[in-house]
This record gives sequence, structure tokens and C-alpha cells, in this order.
Amino acid sequence: MNDAALSLHARADALEEQKSRELDYLVVKSRIHSLAEADFSAPPNAGAMLKANPNLRVLMGDDPRLPVMPDKPTLIDFFKLRFGPSAHLLQSARHAVKGGLPEKMVLACLLHDIAGVGFIRGDHGYWGAQLVEPYVDEEVTWAIRAHQVLRFYADPSVGYEYPQSYVTLFGADYVVDPYIEADYQRMRNHKWYMSGRMITVHDIYSFDPNVHVELEEFTDIIGRNFRQPEEGLGFDNSPVAHMWRAMIRPAKYL
Repeated sequence: MNDAALSLHARADALEEQKSRELDYLVVKSRIHSLAEADFSAPPNAGAMLKANPNLRVLMGDDPRLPVMPDKPTLIDFFKLRFGPSAHLLQSARHAVKGGLPEKMVLACLLHDIAGVGFIRGDHGYWGAQLVEPYVDEEVTWAIRAHQVLRFYADPSVGYEYPQSYVTLFGADYVVDPYIEADYQRMRNHKWYMSGRMITVHDIYSFDPNVHVELEEFTDIIGRNFRQPEEGLGFDNSPVAHMWRAMIRPAKYL
């Protein structure tokens, strides 16, 4: 075997050794993920698996399967690197601009479903309001929370009807949960009722697959109305920082 062949063979051996030393990661889903699959089985026995494979580790850092987030992530970073398809939100925000809504309400339309596209679907208005509360005007938070409720109730004064799509999705006999009805009774006479209602108005007309809207249209509005923490979302020690970190590392073991 000549020197060139030996060198190539040595490099191949070195590469194999390097690969053998690289850690394999065990991804253990959070309980809520399993419940969404109606899976009541016990999680993987990490201890037994680690014993069988000494190089195995549970995932405690960045997930190599996901795009890398910046050290100090911004709201725009989450839109681009973590949130699912956001065309509906972008269309809603543009519709709000065309409707003459003030900037903070345009932002509310842009953010009203971020929990649904980035965190959790059920009660997404409540979750979304909580996610942004430290960073936006109080009225924006209230409106995002309220849209979760108000979308189920018609308001002829602004031309809002109960969505036909809800009849298709939920059935004609669907009745909201009692906590939704209770919140509606509290919200209907609130000073910011119409702010929450405007999200539903600009929400319902925003499903058009032929309309393309770029996030960059709203960069300035975000800059003026969203208080981006200097440390980055998830690392500013706010009451909701852990929720943003959960989206950065959704498979983190502990």
C-alpha cells in the first residue's frame, strides 16, 4: 500500500473515530405533546438507554434539528426561525393598516395568533396575550386576549358575523365553554371592547392564499410599538421569559 493510500486510510479511520465519539441525543417529548397524541405511555427510560449507549445524552442545549437562534433573539427572529406559516397574521396586519387602525392595533393584529403558530393552539388568545404582555401597550394585551372570546360572538354594529368556517369546523350545534361566555359578559362593556373586536374584524377577512405580504412591511411598526428586550426574548428575566425559551428549545429535557 503506497503512502497516499495509507494517508487516505488513516483519515478514514480518524473520521470514524470522531463519529463514534460524537454524542447521540435522546429527545423526550413533554407530557403535553404526548397527551395531544392520546399517548399515556411512560416516557423513554433515559437511564436504561444511557446505560446501553454511554455516548447518548438527553437534549439540554440547542436542538440540532432546528434553525439556530441568535444569542439575543428578537420578535422578528421568532417569526423567521420558530413560528409556523404566518401569512394569516401578515394579511391581518395589512388589512388593519388599510382599515386605518392605529399602529398599536396593527401590531395587535400581527401578533394575535402567535401562540397558535409558535406555542399552543388551545386558548391561544390567552397564551398569546401573556407572551407579549411585558413588551406591548396594555391595550394590545387586552385586545389579543379578548379576540379569543369575541370571535365567537357576532356584532352587527361593525358587520361582524359568526364565521361560517366555525360552523364547518365545530358543527352547527357547538356551544362555547362557560368560561368563554363569562369572559364575554365581562368584556362586552369594557372600555377596550372595540379594540378586541377590531382584531376579529380584520381576522376574518385575512384568509387569502393569493395574497403575499412580507414581514418587512411591519418592521418600523414593530420597532415603535414592541419593547424588544436588550438581552433578547427569553433572556430578560421577565415573567414570560421561560415561555419564549420553550420555543427556542422545545425539546429541552429539563
